[in-house]
This record gives sequence, structure tokens and C-alpha cells, in this order.
Amino acid sequence: MTNDALISALSKLVSEGRNPDTMDIDLLPAIDIVKRINEQDKQVPIAIENVLPEIAQAVDLITDTFKRGGRLIYIGAGTSGRLGVLDASECPPTFGVSDQMVIGLIAGGKDAMFKAKEGAEDSTSLGQSDLKQLAISDKDVVVGIAASGRTPYVIGALEYANTQGSGTVAVSCNPSSPIAEIADVAISPLVGPEALTGSTRLKSGTAQKLVLNMLTTASMIRLGKSYQNLMVDVKATNEKLVARAARIVMQATDCDKETAVNTLEQTDYDVKLTILMLLTGLDKTTAQAQLNKSNGFLRTAVENNPPSN
Repeated sequence: MTNDALISALSKLVSEGRNPDTMDIDLLPAIDIVKRINEQDKQVPIAIENVLPEIAQAVDLITDTFKRGGRLIYIGAGTSGRLGVLDASECPPTFGVSDQMVIGLIAGGKDAMFKAKEGAEDSTSLGQSDLKQLAISDKDVVVGIAASGRTPYVIGALEYANTQGSGTVAVSCNPSSPIAEIADVAISPLVGPEALTGSTRLKSGTAQKLVLNMLTTASMIRLGKSYQNLMVDVKATNEKLVARAARIVMQATDCDKETAVNTLEQTDYDVKLTILMLLTGLDKTTAQAQLNKSNGFLRTAVENNPPSN
């Protein structure tokens, strides 16, 4: 795209417009600057609320993918790419899943997480080649993230994903964006112009983070990764998570700390199995069999095995 064409394209984007509420932001003292930014940030949850049906549609698509053994693959450039990598990296410790279940790709590779490689976003072929390395198929879902909705790297990735039969989701902050047009599901929260013109790491970045939070959290809940509102597949891989595992067991069963820890040690800190044993009185082997029978849904296993007393 020529420079003139790019300027023209950017001028049509909501996220690139000038915000009338912050035209004097450079004259303000610190407290008033942060107040203006805060006022703009308040608009983000409202924008998200308007696209909840599309988010739910994407959650259903992702959940079905996981049930078939497929993967969720985030792909983006710059801030958008970093947000995808962040969300993917937090799934294994939070939900006890493989690091290959949710994958984050960023234009420019791992180094781009720490140092901007903005030119990498301009290549459609790079987006395609990054996905090719993962050997995606019709079992997978690819979520393209781009605040502008026109990032070539993301467009190339989504177009390639479509040719492979993968499910596709577009997350952008502009209506009728190019990525929205080529994805199966388009999530486009309209947060409006940024407090600082074009700095889409602000409201747009916040909106994208909220959307990605919902996509993985809701999908994992649908897979049975929670009991009530407790994380019961959390992996106790450090001291904080060991303590959290004990606290989750205590909250779910109303037992004391000693009982929680003793039972967790019997199950190698399998929180879900520990809770089922304590709530039902089942031994470890039987409890595991009941969990398997309920496809890992702890609430179902508990309801199917009420305590005899």
C-alpha cells in the first residue's frame, strides 16, 4: 500500500480519530491528565457489553474446538500480539492445561515481546508462514487480533486459516474492518478515539484484553475447569499456588487447613480430586473414576455421589 493510500485508510478508522475530549490534554497537570484517561477508560466496558453475543459465539466455537482436541491460536502484531501471548501463557497455570492448547503468536517472533518490531506487521506472508509452522487444521481456531482491523500480518494469517478449514475469529476496534470481513466470528467493540490519538495500547488494548480474558475463561469453565467459581484445575507449581490450592479446597469443602493439606498430599495436589474425596467420602481410586465418568466436571461428580451419611 502506498503512503498516500495508507494515510487515507488510517483517516477512516475510528481508533485513529482525534478525541474532542482530550484536545487540551498537553496543557493539563498530572491529576487532570489521568482523570481524562480514566474517563475514556470508563467507556470500554460499555463497548464490550455491546458485543457480548459475538463473544459468546466465539466461546462456543473455541469450546467445541477444545473438545475435539484442537487448539486456540492467537495471532497479532505489537500490543495486540503481546496481549495474545500474555493470555495464552496464563492458561497452563490457571487451568492446568498443556502449553500447546492455547498458543500466542506475535509478528516478529519472541523478541518482539520485549522490543518493538513494527515492520513485521506489514507482511501477509509472514502471518501465513507463522501459522504453517504450527500445521494448523480444521480442528483449530485462529483468533486474529488487531485494533485497526487492517494489519496485513493478521489478514494473511486469517486468510490462510480459512483455507485450512480452521475456525476464525477477528478481534478489532473498528467496524466492518478487513479482518472482520474474513473471519467466521467478528468481535468489534467500538471504544472510540483514544485519549492520545492513535495510541491503541490504551482503550483499544484494554478492550482486547477484556475480550481475550472472556474467550479463554468462559471456554475453560465450559470444559469443567471450575467448581462453582473456584479454579479447581490450578497447578500448584510454586509456593503461592500451593497455598492457593489449599485455600480452594478449604473454600469448597469447609474443611480446616490440616485436612486440606493432608488430602492434597494424597492426590499429589490434584485440587479437583481432593475436593471430590472430601465432599463425598470416596477413596482416591473411586473418586478418580467418577471424575473420569463425568468428563472432568466436578459438580456433576459431586451430585452423582452424595455422601452416605
